[in-house]
Amino acid sequence: VVLRPASGSRQQDAPGAADGLALASDPGGTLNFLAMVENLQGDSGRGYYLEMLIGTPPQALNILVDTGSSNFAVAGVPDPDVTSYFNPELSSTYRSQGIEVTVKYSQGSWTGVLGTDVITMPKGLYGSYTINIATILESENFFLPGVKWHGILGLAYDALAKPSSSVETFFDSLVRQAKIPNIFSLQMCGAGLPVSGSGTNGGSLVLGGIEPSLYTGEIWYTPIKEEWYYQVEILKLEVGGQNLQLDCRE
Repeated sequence: VVLRPASGSRQQDAPGAADGLALASDPGGTLNFLAMVENLQGDSGRGYYLEMLIGTPPQALNILVDTGSSNFAVAGVPDPDVTSYFNPELSSTYRSQGIEVTVKYSQGSWTGVLGTDVITMPKGLYGSYTINIATILESENFFLPGVKWHGILGLAYDALAKPSSSVETFFDSLVRQAKIPNIFSLQMCGAGLPVSGSGTNGGSLVLGGIEPSLYTGEIWYTPIKEEWYYQVEILKLEVGGQNLQLDCRE
């Protein structure tokens, strides 16, 4: 099964496709992926976050990147565990939809109100985009002591969007408005390493494709088993061409 990017990009069937794996190719286009390199801060224990400007005039917040949920949400009132929050009353472009939404995670939950506003990303795509945004009014075990982020960017499929899949996800909005290929890639640095002197490691969220300077070798795609979060089936792990002989439950 070959992953086919959005129209306008180039993809060819590759060796191995018959076995369920497909060799990836870089999408064509004029996106500046280098501008997105090292746009994440954080670490593998507490997550990685992206700086984002929300509203008019812009309010700067750090947004946690999450591939297991599908709502874009930010703190909308002061909270003991967040250093900044989004105040919709200060944004001339904010539009409330008046719809209450609750999202529960494996750890923590929040309740807020859906609305729309414009966002820009200093180290992301050029331009401003109108995005569905939930302002978090109440939360439990969601914002934690010491975290440096103030909201969450759900990058999973619309099937997980709350209160229904009709709420267009952040990335789907970017694909539609910026006309970028329907691909994003994540490089998360620092797994198993102590945090640097700044208190964070880093990484990259590349929107619209893959940045060639961030990897060597070949990237392969495998089928998504179910389109809610990115559920894949792992049958074997190899390091340096050697099978680790792990049971699938491990």
